[in-house]
Amino acid sequence: MHPHIAEAMKQPDLIRVQQDLICLRFETMKIYSALGAVRHLLDSGAVKQGDTLIDSSSGIYAQALALACHRYGLKCHIVGSTTVDRTLRVQLEILGATLEQVEPSKNLRLDQELRVRRIAEILEDNPTYHWMRQYHDAVHYYGYRDVAEVMDGEIPPGAVTLVGGVGSGASTGALATYLREAGRDVSVVGVQPFGSVTFGSENVSDPDMIIAGIGSAIEFRNVRHELYDRIHWVNFECALSGSVELLRSTGIFAGLSAGAAYLTTLWERKRCRRNGSPTYVFIAADTGHRYVDSAFAQHRRAQDIDTLAPHEITSLDELRHPWSTASWTGISASQHGS
Repeated sequence: MHPHIAEAMKQPDLIRVQQDLICLRFETMKIYSALGAVRHLLDSGAVKQGDTLIDSSSGIYAQALALACHRYGLKCHIVGSTTVDRTLRVQLEILGATLEQVEPSKNLRLDQELRVRRIAEILEDNPTYHWMRQYHDAVHYYGYRDVAEVMDGEIPPGAVTLVGGVGSGASTGALATYLREAGRDVSVVGVQPFGSVTFGSENVSDPDMIIAGIGSAIEFRNVRHELYDRIHWVNFECALSGSVELLRSTGIFAGLSAGAAYLTTLWERKRCRRNGSPTYVFIAADTGHRYVDSAFAQHRRAQDIDTLAPHEITSLDELRHPWSTASWTGISASQHGS
């Protein structure tokens, strides 16, 4: 029996899509990150019951942090993006968290900069608040150790290729780190939207992309670039097509980042098909409910994913829509002149 709803909600489902293809499906993945971080802060004495935790969020982390604070008797203040919808706003209010949303922005960079600037103002007035810094503090890695242990126990022995949105770097980075500590041979494929600075696509915009949570317009120090073997940059049309096909073919109703990861995984699996090939695991970080109007309602415009293929690049100057991919080790080496 679970002591709190957050403990129940965090539990992932490992779903076998095909013999060597598994979906790691969460109701909301960042609860693991938030619970692990808050537990560590309490255990270390960095915070105590009754303290206020503050952070910036475009949606999923806000719910996760609010639930973690509810679980451990802490107060929660969120500086949110305009993407925080009414359903989440009402939940946060009832949970006792406070939310303030920044003004609508023309682009992701401005939105994130406004949120960080506002946090600085709040901390100046409230120096006892603890800034969670989900993008920069490695404390957000800790919660994923439990997920890696579940994966290691249930996934067949042998090599694993992990595919997921990069985001703050904590999920894919932590899972790869802990699986490797368990002795697994792990390759990591990161999924990015165009316009993200994390892996150098900031000069290629995608105004339709609404999965900002897998990319960044500012530097995220929790992203450890050396952990990633390949990167895929996917636009909205491809992510939508992947999400629709994921639901149609498997019944899994998940967010746009899951659709992008599914599309990417199928291509990587086809590219690397050989004897002794790894087990492929792609991350579905949240359900599809908040994307119904903005994405799934447009399901008739989704393309047949068998007709989609990425543009293989060797330099970031070659990035282009609708989908590009590269060996990150190769790109990184060329950037450093090696």
